[in-house]
Amino acid sequence: MLPPTIVRRGVLAPVMILAALAAVSALPLWLVLLAAASPILPGATWRPLRVGWLVLVHLVLEASILVALLALWVASGFGWAIRRPRFERAHYDIVQLYLSVMYRESRRVLGVEVQVEGPAPSSYHDRPLLVFSRHAGPGDSFLLVHALLTWYDREPRIVLKDTLQWDPAIDVLLGRLPNRFIRPHPDDGAAVERQIAQLATNLDHDDAFVIFPEGGNFTRRRQARAIARLRAKGLLDAAERAEKLRHVLPLRPGGVLAALRAAPDADVVWVAHTGTDHLMSVADVWHALPLDQTIRMRWWQVAADEVPATEQERLEWLQHWWVRIDDWIDEHRDAPAAS
Repeated sequence: MLPPTIVRRGVLAPVMILAALAAVSALPLWLVLLAAASPILPGATWRPLRVGWLVLVHLVLEASILVALLALWVASGFGWAIRRPRFERAHYDIVQLYLSVMYRESRRVLGVEVQVEGPAPSSYHDRPLLVFSRHAGPGDSFLLVHALLTWYDREPRIVLKDTLQWDPAIDVLLGRLPNRFIRPHPDDGAAVERQIAQLATNLDHDDAFVIFPEGGNFTRRRQARAIARLRAKGLLDAAERAEKLRHVLPLRPGGVLAALRAAPDADVVWVAHTGTDHLMSVADVWHALPLDQTIRMRWWQVAADEVPATEQERLEWLQHWWVRIDDWIDEHRDAPAAS
């Protein structure tokens, strides 16, 4: 259960700022300890130092964001004008700055590269977008939002799990932007779909609505549970289709269909990615450092007038795309990196 807002803002946010100050003030000591531990611990050279540096960068950015958000709140008349376009743009700039710094440091420290295939950013002009992305591996949602903000010059609207509100910067920053923190529950499907439809309504030419149709990161355990749920509901055909999927969870169509109904004029963008599929936990990431990985992303754009009209046709269309994404991942997950 999430603590109430007053606790998250009045306790967690100050604790994060104090933690960043403590980490920076003790930086020489931490550097010595981490450097000394690096040759002792098994695995790659300087593994503790790499992780420690990224943690420090995150803490400093997090604290800086919280201070900037407080300044924006005061400048907006103590929140009176915080939803106006000028302040909304300022909040998107903060998100973009954070993601750009973390993207740069991750590439440098962890040895991660990103290759993107698909339409050039210039082809996504003056059209609202519905972005449906595969969800797996560490940081894929951050990479997707970074791409939309930095490469495609979009203002994302994101469907997020409410557990992310434990992070005070995410809680405040994304809470002021048109996003939705949702607590998934099997019995609340209609309520969740209404929230998704509200978020996807009235998209501007530079908006991009983002949802992960799987509802969570792919793991073999989650895949087995999802298939078992389908069989328990008597959806045997859906369960058989799900068993044929190798790299994605069964599609949860409710939210996607709600978004399509709410934004009939938006183009659809499907996103697949691979490269960190084998990293399912913090322990996996730790043992793999430095990653020296190439993350491949594939984007497909479907014009709004090419989206099927009826609900049944859309369901079949969604399943077709989900199988196509699964096939693409299977083909590219172990492919050598391009030059």
